[in-house]
Amino acid sequence: MTHARANGFNTAIVQSSVRVQRPAMTLAYGRHGVPLPSGHVWLPQRLAVALACLGMLLTGGVAQAESAANYPSRNISIVVPFTPAGTTDILARMMAAKLGEKFNRTVVVENRPGAGGNTGSNVVAKAAPDGYTLLMGTISTHAINTSLYKNMPYNAIKDFAPISRIANVPNLLVVNKNAPYSTLPELVAWGKANPGKLTFGSSGSGTTLHLSGELFKQMTGVEMTHIPYKGSAPAVSDLIGGQISMLFDNMPTVLPQVKSGNLKGLATTAATRNRELPDVPTVSESGLTGFLVMSWFGLLAPAGTPADIIEKLNLAVVEIIKTPDVQARILAIGSEPSPETPAQFAAFIQAETTKWAEVVKKSGASVD
Repeated sequence: MTHARANGFNTAIVQSSVRVQRPAMTLAYGRHGVPLPSGHVWLPQRLAVALACLGMLLTGGVAQAESAANYPSRNISIVVPFTPAGTTDILARMMAAKLGEKFNRTVVVENRPGAGGNTGSNVVAKAAPDGYTLLMGTISTHAINTSLYKNMPYNAIKDFAPISRIANVPNLLVVNKNAPYSTLPELVAWGKANPGKLTFGSSGSGTTLHLSGELFKQMTGVEMTHIPYKGSAPAVSDLIGGQISMLFDNMPTVLPQVKSGNLKGLATTAATRNRELPDVPTVSESGLTGFLVMSWFGLLAPAGTPADIIEKLNLAVVEIIKTPDVQARILAIGSEPSPETPAQFAAFIQAETTKWAEVVKKSGASVD
């Protein structure tokens, strides 16, 4: 893999063993083998060019079908709408490497962060619908932001063609190791006995971590104060130091702190227990039936991308995710492999959008 920085964007290129060469430049020659001036084309050649263009117009449908059948015939770009080194970026590079091997083409990963993922997502929404510009979308870009942002540059449902979900990442409810509660029911009981004394941190207003706390408030009736941070690291640091009461965070971020004993893990937000923390129950198991919050990630293409290209990409992605090495790598970061069909992914996005619209509304969170 090679890395390059261009136009202010972080770019990683995953190359296959095949090198695509540019066609050599050709010159037009006149009579007696004398090269013609630039822009000069001999009359018979003009006629040939005109006939060729006419043929392309008449057989456009056939050419399009051949393009889909031969996809991909050139390099593919996967846009990551967040900064490097996060879960979105890690999964995108994993898929880029495997797709590059499978298709024997170069796959480029471009980080285009900004506006909670809206900047990079909008680039893909406006890209040509040919299957060569894809997006690693998330719960933020395709479920929460629709309700959170007053002015969205794209329609998360209409402007994209879902390919497949890649992985789900559960959140973990953690508290200080010296907290007077060690289970979720104990936390709820303490919160109700001490109204207004609980605080919960997050990596920022409007994030899934913030909204996990808001959903917790709605379902328990416990009064808590939200403390937003500029990222997970300072929130975790303050929780360890006792400055805040609790925190919902992505499993890969807080798992090491729980295993080291710096934090207590009370419950996971997934439907089932996490293999890395088999003794920690889910929130639903702990009494809040139906509480399910997963940070999810999936590949999407611009709306209008031919159905056969979407199908080809889906089959490739699902096959990749089901390989033992990829499954092991996804599980190792506390995530769950989640391959599915385009129709299943589309239905999931719609359901998530509806679910989080209600949570955002009740929380009062909004971004201009």
